[in-house]
Amino acid sequence: MKPVLYDAQPAASAESGRARAAQSVPAGPWAALLSFLVKTWAITDLEVRKLRHDPFDLVTRAVQPILWLTIFGGVFGRLRALPAGQGSYLDFLAPGILAQSVIYIAIFQGIAVIWERDQGTLQKFLVSPLPRAALVLGKGLAAGVRGATQALTIFILSLIMGVHLSLAPLGILGVLLLVFLGANFFSTLSLVIAALVRSRERVQGMGQLITMPLFFASNALYPISLMPGWVAVIAHLNPLSYMVDGLRTLMVVGGESTLGLPLDFGVLLIANVLIVLLAARLYPNLVR
Repeated sequence: MKPVLYDAQPAASAESGRARAAQSVPAGPWAALLSFLVKTWAITDLEVRKLRHDPFDLVTRAVQPILWLTIFGGVFGRLRALPAGQGSYLDFLAPGILAQSVIYIAIFQGIAVIWERDQGTLQKFLVSPLPRAALVLGKGLAAGVRGATQALTIFILSLIMGVHLSLAPLGILGVLLLVFLGANFFSTLSLVIAALVRSRERVQGMGQLITMPLFFASNALYPISLMPGWVAVIAHLNPLSYMVDGLRTLMVVGGESTLGLPLDFGVLLIANVLIVLLAARLYPNLVR
């Protein structure tokens, strides 16, 4: 809001006031980027505070990956599901289960957004000066925080089960970055679905419909080299495959990327940019 100037105020004071106001307004691309990051962090902080009020949600979501790793990993490890020379199946499986847990945390983000719409909170955000992309990205980063807690759980369980985890600091940092990229992508994908169907029941149904095909048509459970040709094509188009490949390379001692670590990060980064732009464009549809 512009300051009110009275006729009795000297012209020099008015000019100096306008000069100070101009200096206080950020200008330039770096200032705009900083402003965007601050607003994004505000949304992330708000979402993480919700998590602190309901930590039991993390406990319940940790049950499924624990069951997959202990039961599925234990059984298939005895069946020697991997070709000779590719190491322990538990070593192969643990990164895939981490990726799976991130999907299940993120893919139902759209349900929470529709709940916010029904409570009237979303409408307040949409009429605020916050950029739509900051709203979307902030929620995606909060999903990454949830994914990071899942990563800690799976790391501890994997160590107990004898998985040969790499504890190199740069490797752990890379794992966290992949978790955030994956969580942000699938969380934002859920927002896109919510903006299109605009119903909690439909979002839940669509989430369940796409998670299992994405999971099974990836390299989470078996190498791409073992897949039929048409499934291998889908796996190469599946962002989850690049997330799992990067996790497997960085998490496990002696892990080797089959797709290329730079490609893993590059594909996920491009996919994130595109999905955030799409979600920011569709976001107002939620209240129409």
